[in-house]
Amino acid sequence: MKLYKPKFWDKRDHISLISILLFPISLIIVIKNYYEDSKPKKNYYDFRTICVGNIYIGGTGKTPLVNNLANHLKKKNKTFIIKKNYFSHEDEKKMLESKHKVIFEKTREESLLKAEKEKAKIVIFDDGLQEKTINYDLKIVCFNSLKLDGNGHVIPAGPLREKLNSLKNYDVVLINGNANRETKSFIDKIKNINPDLKIFMGKYVPKNFSNLKKKKFLAFSGIGNPHTFFDTLKSLKIKLVDYKKFPDHYNYTDGDLQKLKELAKINGCKLITTEKDYFRIKKAFRKNINFLKIELIIDQEKKFYKYLKERL
Repeated sequence: MKLYKPKFWDKRDHISLISILLFPISLIIVIKNYYEDSKPKKNYYDFRTICVGNIYIGGTGKTPLVNNLANHLKKKNKTFIIKKNYFSHEDEKKMLESKHKVIFEKTREESLLKAEKEKAKIVIFDDGLQEKTINYDLKIVCFNSLKLDGNGHVIPAGPLREKLNSLKNYDVVLINGNANRETKSFIDKIKNINPDLKIFMGKYVPKNFSNLKKKKFLAFSGIGNPHTFFDTLKSLKIKLVDYKKFPDHYNYTDGDLQKLKELAKINGCKLITTEKDYFRIKKAFRKNINFLKIELIIDQEKKFYKYLKERL
């Protein structure tokens, strides 16, 4: 069963009682991560590897960055994207497959072997920073500018897969969203952890919204940070009669979609969702459902790719 992220994960102003009660379990996760970090790492073949991941669970913009990287790198190199075969990530796989070469095996080891057979030059991992046995050539961590590291605690007391201190082992941080006072403080904090970190900002740019402005919509999504989709629609002045939120990577049932279509009909409006959600919907139900297409734009993109070129 899919669950929503608990609100106390993102409360920075005070420590939740629930977080305190969950600390002992988080400590077990921390110890496990320490053990995983100590495992010997493997180097793979002749191609270069980039891992785009997160330490904050969900909604950090990994897949848009992977798409941006693949668009850029495949111009000069035979580039593949590797995603681990999770059924719940079928949406991201389909979305990436519509534009790039994607390998989607049960294990990353199997995917690497397939990339070797395909004579890949560059392999981009969509997720995988917690796969500690692979010695990636470049490790990129994504954060959302509004969530950052949440309450700063490791799961289940907080939203982090591993302690923020793990950034000392990574190369690049990309923060998606608008910079604010908290973002600047966060950058200072992570720079203290790893002074060599290269830090970049990114933002989502809508691509197909001009034909949506004159219509009314009932919006719905099942993504890690649903407020980002809602805020984007508002900023584009797209008229909304309602917004239905589902858990991240939600697998829409026929009944869910039928109810949404009936609600839209009652309210005299159309349906709109994210591109990722759209690819999660059965083709038979996609008719009359709009999606907002977005592209990730990296600030100082030339500097970003110059650094990547030097490392690869």
